[in-house]
Amino acid sequence: MSFKDNLLTQEEMKEKIELFKKEGKKVVFTNGVFDILHIGHLTYLEEAKSLGDVLVVAVNSDASVKVNKGDKRPINTEENRAKMLLGTKFVDYTVIFNEKTPEKVLDLLKPDIHVKGGDYKKEDLPETKIVEKNGGEVKILSFVDNISTTEIINRILEAYK
Repeated sequence: MSFKDNLLTQEEMKEKIELFKKEGKKVVFTNGVFDILHIGHLTYLEEAKSLGDVLVVAVNSDASVKVNKGDKRPINTEENRAKMLLGTKFVDYTVIFNEKTPEKVLDLLKPDIHVKGGDYKKEDLPETKIVEKNGGEVKILSFVDNISTTEIINRILEAYK
């Protein structure tokens, strides 16, 4: 079995999570674009993984990224971004979602913990109500400063103009 096989449909992931919960495993969920993987992402994913037994990452679809980040993004396709995450030692499963924010997929999957980066506030997240309604908790992780995909893209453009 290849690491790439852990990119699942939302329905497949729902079934897996139900099994994990029956086994007493704690499922941690996060979401994002993860367009050009960098140290900030890895630090964040390591911290997220430390909160439970299984880490599931919902990756914004290409269409969703265009809505959130503009027409020039993403750089990498949704499938490549999801599989790159699976190649790290922290991420157990990935799923792709089409909406601007992950409320729908969170309502379907019902993880134990939903995590976001330190640049967010729990009370400002539209998904907090859904997670808590389903018996889960939202945790805000530490923020890794001075690194972003946009910053990397800008450095590349500057170097090659």
